[in-house]
Amino acid sequence: MTAQVTSLPFPSGSTVGTRRLGPDGPLVSAIGLGCMGMSDFYTSNRDDAQSLSTIDRALELGVNLLDTADMYGPYTNEELVGRAIKGRRDKFFIATKFGFVRDPNDASVRGLNGSPAYIRQAIEGSLKRLGVETIDLYYQHRIDPNTPIEDSMGVLSDLVKAGKIRYIGLSEASSATIERAHRVHPVTALQSEYSLWTRDPEQDALATCRRLGIGFVAYSPLGRGFLTGAIAKFEDLAEDDFRRTNPRFQGENFARNMALVDKVKQLAQEHGCTPGQFALAWVMAQDPHIVPIPGTKRIRYLEENAGAIGVKLSQQDLQQLDALFPPGAAAGARYTEAVMKMLNG
Repeated sequence: MTAQVTSLPFPSGSTVGTRRLGPDGPLVSAIGLGCMGMSDFYTSNRDDAQSLSTIDRALELGVNLLDTADMYGPYTNEELVGRAIKGRRDKFFIATKFGFVRDPNDASVRGLNGSPAYIRQAIEGSLKRLGVETIDLYYQHRIDPNTPIEDSMGVLSDLVKAGKIRYIGLSEASSATIERAHRVHPVTALQSEYSLWTRDPEQDALATCRRLGIGFVAYSPLGRGFLTGAIAKFEDLAEDDFRRTNPRFQGENFARNMALVDKVKQLAQEHGCTPGQFALAWVMAQDPHIVPIPGTKRIRYLEENAGAIGVKLSQQDLQQLDALFPPGAAAGARYTEAVMKMLNG
């Protein structure tokens, strides 16, 4: 395999370049920053100062797309992002989400809500926590089975007209739902999990996005950190890390998935880059309108991720990767059974 790669680590002062979310969509940084792990899910040991420094460095590298949600914390991640962008709002493209009902005093998810009344309530909370007048990209985090998507999109369209949001997005939605939503108001982006070990969107969602001119935002493009090779054993995960409950990180599945990681390590070495950069390069090579949002709270990982922009995979590379990592290659479901039921709504 052959590839071209910039010198590593990512050169100071360089930028990651830009991509458009769909042929006619907004221009954003070619790689975004997922902010969830700064406040929730991977550890309760928050370090806001470190996270704020990482967002500062992201902007220096040209990473302007920040991804958050009201459920992260809950609420505390939006507040953190609000602190980070204060006084320089115009330099960032802010994406956040609504739809999960979560009790601040209880980490468990209570359900999904996409009702018009709930959306009107949720947007006001997000605007306040972020300290902004307008949210650039507002996603429905999961599809509420009890509310027709037409009703949810209707109020979101009203919020666009009111100037409270610029673009509407969906997350983990089925092709049928995307089609229905798009008929009410243009959907700018679909956000779903996508990586070498999660190729589910290739079944139909990606094709639907291409046909309708919708951008695609790939979350967990590094397989929740697994594809970086940094996780050698289950015990490496903190006691309160939600990945301990993820089927892919447990028992036999963990061991089988390590074999995939070993392949990534080998290929990355051949390409003169890190495993994480190699995995991100694969995601970006799938379509010019795909923007990955790897999450981190550490500057060194942010810089490493930004360096993926310099890794170029040939057509031969991609064909060989399809053979090595076919859809369904990863062992285990990507979420627990209860959470899997919330997907593809």
